[in-house]
Amino acid sequence: MSGIRTVMGFDMETDIGSWTPYYEGFRAGSEVILGLLKKHHIDGTFFFTGESARKNPDVVKQVREAGHEIGAHTLFHETIGDALFEIPGMMPILPEEVENRIRLATEWVEDIAGIRPTSFRCPRLFGSTAVVNALDNLGYLADATYPMYYFKEQLTPYHPSRDDWTQTGDLNIVELPNFADLSMTSQDEYGRDLDQWPLFRTESTAVLMEHIKNYIGYCERHRVEPFLCFYFHPWEFHPMREGLIHYGEGAVMPDPFIIKNCGPYAAEQLDLLFDELKKSGCEFYRAKDITVK
Repeated sequence: MSGIRTVMGFDMETDIGSWTPYYEGFRAGSEVILGLLKKHHIDGTFFFTGESARKNPDVVKQVREAGHEIGAHTLFHETIGDALFEIPGMMPILPEEVENRIRLATEWVEDIAGIRPTSFRCPRLFGSTAVVNALDNLGYLADATYPMYYFKEQLTPYHPSRDDWTQTGDLNIVELPNFADLSMTSQDEYGRDLDQWPLFRTESTAVLMEHIKNYIGYCERHRVEPFLCFYFHPWEFHPMREGLIHYGEGAVMPDPFIIKNCGPYAAEQLDLLFDELKKSGCEFYRAKDITVK
């Protein structure tokens, strides 16, 4: 297991994704992530929503000055592609709205960062053909959205088709599949148990590494060069409030696994994960630097 191209992606959004409007964990967790990346001499890609960049320009500046890639992640963490499963109140925007929405998100992030983002990730890995075509039209180099756990076909970076983003084609943009352990037999109707987020903190890095090794063996049996693309969130590295979270006209109750072990334990395990990946010979890339072999 050596020379494996690896992308460490961080989705820069409100705490607990779309379920709160807060940025407490975002701010505190970003400092933790930047410290660990510096310690391990690893370049990361930070996918900012337009709103998170506007409300946290100091964090954007810290990421930029540390030399990491700044990407985009929609305007408000909305569902911009095709939903893989239903989430109440999270209706996808219309396909004809996609390009303008991405253009605005790009401009918002660029205005704060002073750098035009060229890598993108859709919230929840809900991508679509309309999204990759829009990204290609806007000059994006990489889309780190493909949910390997759901489609189970693409194992390595590829140029997507303009007619079906899950298939290879002739678009210039490179699609980056997100790591899933395809050696497993899924017990979930959508295959979500193959997606190993957030196992590093709900269990441990040791458990996650077993899945990574199993996936690499799967790739070797299929004669495909292994590729690892991960996603994390800054709020995972700051304790998240438990129980009912009330704001506005209602409240949400996150599933326990969503916030389990957020804070010091998650930071400790990410530190260990970096060590283990390096020992395994992983080579770390920014999303925009990944090419199709």
